[in-house]
Amino acid sequence: MRSELRRYRTGDEEVVLDLTSDCADFVAGEGDGLLQLFVPHATAGIAVIETGAGSDDDLLAALGDLLPADDRWRHRHGSPGHGRSHVMPAVVPPYATVPVLDGRLALGTWQSICLVDLNVDNAERQVRLSFLPG
Repeated sequence: MRSELRRYRTGDEEVVLDLTSDCADFVAGEGDGLLQLFVPHATAGIAVIETGAGSDDDLLAALGDLLPADDRWRHRHGSPGHGRSHVMPAVVPPYATVPVLDGRLALGTWQSICLVDLNVDNAERQVRLSFLPG
């Protein structure tokens, strides 16, 4: 297995960050297998969704409706509503597995691999990319 930890700056706003091109570069020339992504954080996740047509903003809006940034959360430190960021990985898990065929991601036409980060208190994230040959 080949594995690499990559760093991403997500800043101080909620974000859906498209990682697809980084993932495609990581598996290029690898043959058949699986790409495993894992976020070693308690407040971020990985989603496979359409981006660029509003779906990324729709995801953030849906998470805002489902997990409001208010004072209802028992986990209380950092910015208001920070506790919701600790609940989010139960909805958007911190991992994803994508098939790789002949060194290319076997994604659907409109699918992208994205880092989802609601935690405005942590501006930098790590994502572990691992290729498991078939």
